[in-house]
Amino acid sequence: MDYVQVSITCLEDYREILIAELAAVGFDSFLETETGFEAYVPQDLFARDSFDEVIATYREPAALTLVEGIMPKVNWNEEWEKNYDPIAVDDLVYVRASFHESQAGYRHEIVINPKMSFGTGHHATTFQLLSMQGKIDHQGKRVLDVGSGTGILAIMAHLLGAAQVEAFDIDSWCVDNGNENFELNGVKTRMGLGTIREVKPQGPYELILANINKNVLLDEMEIYASLLPTQGLLLLSGFYKEDIADLVAAAAPHGLGLTSQTTKDNWAALCLQKK
Repeated sequence: MDYVQVSITCLEDYREILIAELAAVGFDSFLETETGFEAYVPQDLFARDSFDEVIATYREPAALTLVEGIMPKVNWNEEWEKNYDPIAVDDLVYVRASFHESQAGYRHEIVINPKMSFGTGHHATTFQLLSMQGKIDHQGKRVLDVGSGTGILAIMAHLLGAAQVEAFDIDSWCVDNGNENFELNGVKTRMGLGTIREVKPQGPYELILANINKNVLLDEMEIYASLLPTQGLLLLSGFYKEDIADLVAAAAPHGLGLTSQTTKDNWAALCLQKK
């Protein structure tokens, strides 16, 4: 299957925003460049109208220019090896691929071979949730990772001592990739396929992780709340700091109150607790 390849030049402050926006409309692989990034989507899944809408929205504020083309199927493993660098989240965790060397000085290490899945720790949303997880007691808890992507947050929960970790995603490629990453990190669970309504996870979970997007979070907020016991925690990201008020307001009727929040590169993360 051939891919639509879009080479984008943009202001640095908008690079991660644009990657997230294009991921939301179907693009499933990204390679950062010195002046922006390249984005790829299977040709038969390319949503032209949604793509054009994103480009129109950001063309002026991001000083965006692009070149579009078609390219044959890519060896993504080879491309990732050329472009994927390890990252560190404070002294909590060192995230690397299997072709990188281990690094001393961190409490934990996660091995992620991301292929085309979202969630390597590089994006501000994943980075913030990993950091939040490091401040929460996971020992003996049941944890649910909604829209797990590469499985990185579920793996972090396992390393922090969770008694049971469950995860799922709507993308079959993410599920396959996530399960590979689970095996690399000694996580025994298997990732499920589907939306939260299709998977129907059985609570209670003392901790729920959801790094998706604002619309999905708003739509599923009541379900998250129903799966949490009193004092249970809900960690959310995948939205801009301007959206914090909307998420907090939507959570309140379901007994969820804000306990902490962070922002990074205009992206936000929230920790909510069930009253």
